[in-house]
This record gives sequence, C-alpha cells and structure tokens, in this order.
Amino acid sequence: MKTAKLSLVLFTMLLAQLSFAQDSKIESLAGGKGKIRVGGFGAPTIKFTTFDDQLGILMGGYAGVMLNSKLMLGAGAYALVNNIEAARTNAADPTLYWNMWYTGFVPEYTIKSNKLFHTAVSALIGGGGVMKNERYKGFDESENLDYSGFFVAEPQVNFEMNITSYLRIAIGGSYRFVSGSSTQGITDEKLSGPAAHFSIKAGRF
Repeated sequence: MKTAKLSLVLFTMLLAQLSFAQDSKIESLAGGKGKIRVGGFGAPTIKFTTFDDQLGILMGGYAGVMLNSKLMLGAGAYALVNNIEAARTNAADPTLYWNMWYTGFVPEYTIKSNKLFHTAVSALIGGGGVMKNERYKGFDESENLDYSGFFVAEPQVNFEMNITSYLRIAIGGSYRFVSGSSTQGITDEKLSGPAAHFSIKAGRF
C-alpha cells in the first residue's frame, strides 16, 4: 500500500514537472509569440567579375520572401552584358562574342537587420548556359552557336546600410563555381571566378 502511494506521489510530481516544462518558452524561428513576420524584397544587382581572364559585367538580381527580418527564400538570375570577343579558329571567321547567363534558388540570412550597418550571407544554386553569338543584331536575327549548359553555385556576402525602413544598399563579394560546360574555347575554370557587386534592396524587411 505504501509502495502504491509512493508511486502515485512520484507520478503526480512527474506530471507537474512536465506541465511546467510545457509552459517554458520554446525557442523557434517564429519567436515566443508564435507569429512569423512575413516580408519580401527585390534586389537589382550589378557584378564585376572575371570571364575568360577578362573583365565581365553581369546584370541581374534576386528577390524573395523574407521571414522575421532574417531569412529570405527566393530566386536570382544574371547575364553577361559587355562584349568579350571569343577567340577565332580561322582568321576569316566572323567576330563572335561570349554570352553567358545563369539562374537559381537563393537563400539569404541577414544578421541584425535592424542595425544601420549589418551583414548578410547568401548563395545561388542553379544552372545556366554559355554560347557564342553576334551581338546587337536583334533577338530574331541573333544565332547562338556552340551552346552548352552548366551547374553553378555562388556563395555571397553583403555589407549593407539601411537608407529607410524599406530601402537599403549593399556591396559585397561572391565566388562563382561553374561545372559541366562543354563549349569550345572556354573552360569551367574560365567561367568561374570572383565578383564584386553593388545592390539596391527595396521591400518590406
């Protein structure tokens, strides 16, 4: 009988302890109130990078949904916009220029977004293509030659400043890892390379 009473007391104490534990604050992405702040932004971007051992200029950007002013989930895309001449096989061949684009999924984590100066880290993971063509003849007349696709991964870091509550500027750097291209005259190593960038972010942070 004493053993049964002791067991009942211990069981009651265990239930009380479990009940107390349930009342304790649970750390989560949503925070203590169980609500997630949902925002989002777009970030047009210009990048200065290496391409075939020359200066390449990429235009594009990324955009997505931002959770709790920290985690952004979105997508991005970039394309080479300046003329970089491809090497000729024969002297009589027409002048051709390199063209490259890539796109992919972009997660980004912002550290202390509410501070005037803060940082963010992100990565683009996706794919793209490289080819040769004659520039500025119009989309209907332009012919892409020797096209090949590739996988791309590009980690990035931003140093940001808040201009207003809905506008901020960012400078930073990234490194583009390219794998799987097969276009003649260019290699994965020459498609890969570091980049410096400037972005304008606008949205609800």
